[in-house]
Amino acid sequence: MLRSFVCAALLAISMTCPAIAQDPTALQITPEGGEQLSLSLADLDALDQVTITTTTIWTEGEVTFTGPSLTSVLDAAGAEGADLTLTALNDYAIEMPAPESGATYPIIATRMDGAPMSVRDKGPFWIVFPYDSDAAYQTEEVYAQSIWQLDRIEVLE
Repeated sequence: MLRSFVCAALLAISMTCPAIAQDPTALQITPEGGEQLSLSLADLDALDQVTITTTTIWTEGEVTFTGPSLTSVLDAAGAEGADLTLTALNDYAIEMPAPESGATYPIIATRMDGAPMSVRDKGPFWIVFPYDSDAAYQTEEVYAQSIWQLDRIEVLE
């Protein structure tokens, strides 16, 4: 119940606060048929956090990623749909199916080894899966969905 209240409060703030809406490091979410929302790092930090320690094909050695699950972010935004378009700062875009309700993975990583990620370090947001936990997370499709420098999510149908 408290989580629902916090999420509702965050959404109300993000929809009415110009400072958040103008934050270039905010994650933009457009629910199907809805208005675009801006969620800042603080907004994402207020959601339940998931930690994944894994290797990736883009980093050296084991790395610990922390951030909310994609599902919890979509739930907080009131975004329901079957498919998503994820877009990076450089306009790289990938479509992926929306995760099932309650799914823990992927996460929207906001931190790598405990520190916020700069654009230079693939931040500020990165879609991350627990690659080492299952061969199903080591496919070209999953790697393509692991978009870094994520800055917007559009919910389709």
